[in-house]
Amino acid sequence: MATRQYALTDEQELLRATCRRMAVERAAPRAAEIDATAAYPEDLFQMLREAGLLGLPIPEAYGGAGAGWLSGCIAVEEFARVCYNTAYLLVITWGPLGAILAAGSEEQKQRYLGPLARGDLRGCIAVTEPSGGSDVAGMQTRAERDGDDYVITGRKCFITHAPQADFVLVFAKTDPTRGARGVSGFIVEKPAAGLAVGRPERKMGGRGLPSCEVSFDGVRVPRRALVGREHEGFMAGMVGFNRLRPVIGARGVGLAQGALDYAVAYAKERTAFGQPIAQFQGLRWMVADMAMQIEAARHLVYRAAALADAGAAGRDLAPLASMAKCFATDVAMKVAVDACQILGGYGVLQDFPLERFLRDAKLLQIVEGTNQIQRNIIADAVIGRTGRPAAG
Repeated sequence: MATRQYALTDEQELLRATCRRMAVERAAPRAAEIDATAAYPEDLFQMLREAGLLGLPIPEAYGGAGAGWLSGCIAVEEFARVCYNTAYLLVITWGPLGAILAAGSEEQKQRYLGPLARGDLRGCIAVTEPSGGSDVAGMQTRAERDGDDYVITGRKCFITHAPQADFVLVFAKTDPTRGARGVSGFIVEKPAAGLAVGRPERKMGGRGLPSCEVSFDGVRVPRRALVGREHEGFMAGMVGFNRLRPVIGARGVGLAQGALDYAVAYAKERTAFGQPIAQFQGLRWMVADMAMQIEAARHLVYRAAALADAGAAGRDLAPLASMAKCFATDVAMKVAVDACQILGGYGVLQDFPLERFLRDAKLLQIVEGTNQIQRNIIADAVIGRTGRPAAG
C-alpha cells in the first residue's frame, strides 16, 4: 500500500471556516424543514453554486477549482455537521466525476465536468438494481450494439438525484458472459426516449434528495456516450467509487461531530441531582469515547483523500478508501446513538435534531457500497481474494 502524508494548507483552513459559517447561517436553519417535507433544497444548491463549491475537486483544466478531494472532504464535513442534505448536494455532484476523469474521452470531460462545476448540469449514477447492488457480476441491465449505437434495456433502483439530473451515468452489461468484466458505462442525457424516472422512495433519512427507480426501455445512445472502452466500465466505476469513498466518510465525520456538539451543549445545560449532567463521570467517559472515535475517523478520511489527491489508485487506494468510508460511517452511527442517549427522552423527539441525525447516519452505512462490502475489500487487501468477483 502506498504511503502519503497530509497537512492542511492555509487555503484549506480558510475553506473550513467559510463552509462552517455558511453551514451555520444558511443550512442549519433549513435542515429540519427539508427533512420534514422531503423537498429538494434548490436554495442550498444555488448557495453552493454561487460560492463555487460544486467544483472543488474538479480539475482547473475542466473548469473546476482544482482543490482536490481533501478539500472536498473538508467542505462536506462542515455542512454535514448541521445538514445531511446540504452535504449530499456536494457528494451527488461529484458522483460521476471519478469515472469520467478516469476513462472518459476528452470530449466528455469538456462537455460534462465544467458544467458540473458551475452547476449548469446535474448528474446521477445508476448502478444498483432491484436484484442487487454490490454484485456487479449479476447485473441484469443490458446494452447491445446496433450499428453505431447502443440500445440499453433494464431497471435501476435507489438512484439518488434522478429527477433533477440532466444526465445519467449508467452501467450495463455489454458482454453477459464475462461477469463484472463485461460491464460498460454510458452517459445518457435527458430527455431520452425510453428513459423513465419513477416516484421518489419514502426514505428514513436523506430525504431532501430523492431516490427513484430508473428504467431503460430500449434507450438508444450513440457510441460517443460510451465512457472508456467497451467492457471496461466496471474498472472505471471502481476508480470513481474509490475516490469518492473518503468523501462519504467525511459525511460520517461531520454528522458525528454535529451530534457530539449538540449532546455536549445539552449536557452542560441539563441538571440532575443539583448539577449539570456533564459532571457525571459515566457521561464524561461516553463523550471522551465519542471524541476519540471522531478524531480517529477524521484522520483516516483525510489520509485516504490525500492519497487520492496524490494520484493513488487501485490497490494503493481501495483498501484505505474502504477503511475511511466504513470506519467513519460506523462511527457516525455509534455517536448518533450515544448522543441520543445523552439527551434521554428528548433524543427521540422530532423537535430535537438528534433523531434526524440517527436516521441519516443509518443511510451512510449502506450507500456507496455497504459497510460489509467495504470489509470484503479490506480483507481482500490483507488476506487475499477468495475467488469471488472483486467489489473494489
